[in-house]
Amino acid sequence: MKGPRLPSRRSLIKGSAAIGAIGALQLASPFIISARGEVPLRIGMIDPLSGSYAAVARSEVEGAKLGVAEVNAKGGILGRQVELLVEDSANDVGTGVQKAHKLFERDHVDVLFGDVNSAIALALAQVSSAAGKLHIVTGGHTDGITGKDCHWNVFRVCNTTYMDADAVTQVLVDKLGKKWFFLTPDYAYGHTLQAAFVKLLTKLGGTYEAALAPIGTNDYSAYLIKARASGAKVLIDLMGGGDQVVSIKQFTQFGLNKQMALGGALFELESIQALPANARTGWWTMEWYWNQPGVPHVAEFVANIRKGTGKTASARHWFGYVAVRSVQLAAERAKSVDGVKMARAMEGMTLPPDVALMPGTFGYRAGDHQLMSSVMVGEARNPPPGDNPDDLFKVTALVPGEKAALPVDESGCTLRYPA
Repeated sequence: MKGPRLPSRRSLIKGSAAIGAIGALQLASPFIISARGEVPLRIGMIDPLSGSYAAVARSEVEGAKLGVAEVNAKGGILGRQVELLVEDSANDVGTGVQKAHKLFERDHVDVLFGDVNSAIALALAQVSSAAGKLHIVTGGHTDGITGKDCHWNVFRVCNTTYMDADAVTQVLVDKLGKKWFFLTPDYAYGHTLQAAFVKLLTKLGGTYEAALAPIGTNDYSAYLIKARASGAKVLIDLMGGGDQVVSIKQFTQFGLNKQMALGGALFELESIQALPANARTGWWTMEWYWNQPGVPHVAEFVANIRKGTGKTASARHWFGYVAVRSVQLAAERAKSVDGVKMARAMEGMTLPPDVALMPGTFGYRAGDHQLMSSVMVGEARNPPPGDNPDDLFKVTALVPGEKAALPVDESGCTLRYPA
């Protein structure tokens, strides 16, 4: 089934039927999808379009653009066409906060998305809450976003760090052993992800050593020497985006892959694609995967991403797409784009199959606004000749979100709506 093309950087949507094709992304400056209509609904999106997380951030934007294109082609949201205004946080908290103020105060956005970087997402939540606007965190995983630092207006599409760790820890121990060395990014995401793994590993009788590495590290030799000297059987690589690619390349180049197994939580499609064949190994999690035979609407979504971008759809494309469609569903349910009314409407809201794009029934948990999608656990792979070259992950288990997540009363979240 043919779907709409994603709009290009400079395209002007002249009506719901005219949707342009996406060109090469040049996103250093604000990216605006314009739509005809006196009072468009504006969504602001802040993501690190430059730096270590640029590849996954761009995929989130592409997924959101597809969502906007589809919604506008069907008449918009509550009869209003949608504009997507994208800003680059540059992986910097101060820059992200500045961009959020611009989007709310100058561009008057109705909804905010972002950020991939968990520290920035936490800071953006303070701004969006004060502005009284709905905020969907598309790709920031640290637990506090829907835990102790939760806000009434903030919802999250991607998993918590605890969900990813809980889904895969037993598999890592069973497959690779329980003497681990963590290579962990030194900010909110890495801290909470390692803490979750440590809690679960020690319950299973495992031991560990660890090293924290800054985002943007280019030389991991000191960390890898420490990992080898630890005597650990497994390198648990928790780095993200481009940092994970660089660290795994060096792990392989230094020959540590002959001495230690490799695994962790997120091993995203963008990262696996960027690695040489001999580095595509280990047991990991995916939060969404494109190869789901028989699951309704998945093939159509994958085809539309391919048509618009030339890429194979990734979890990050799904995050951006789900965020846009969630705004549509919440506004229609609330019959309003008011922040409080949409937030109330999203609590407990189930995603329909054409948005969920994976097996099962799930939605946003009322107590903490966390999406309870399933976690995909499996093994990185090199497809044999004749297979799709982007079929780089074999899903071996689907762990329900409710099973992997901490209960609401243990998450630390207390939601307080405006009086």
